[in-house]
Amino acid sequence: MLSPDTPLYSHPLPQIEQWLKNQGCQQDDTQLHCWRIQRSSWEAELCLDTEQITVRYFSSAENSQDIQRSFKYSLSREDIEKAVFAGP
Repeated sequence: MLSPDTPLYSHPLPQIEQWLKNQGCQQDDTQLHCWRIQRSSWEAELCLDTEQITVRYFSSAENSQDIQRSFKYSLSREDIEKAVFAGP
């Protein structure tokens, strides 16, 4: 695996997929570019889109609506990891 401060776009897809597995994500069986993760206080879906990772935290807002955030692949793996896996 490349250094954590390397932009995510420099990582080959198999390394990104392994990184997601290491974080506890499970790949969607029908939409292979999407991954699900559950933590004790939140649940989210991550989708590897063309230019960014899109994260949707389910029922996380005060009014129980979903929160969606996007992160460009130009960010480092470490920065994306801190932002995404810290939760909503």
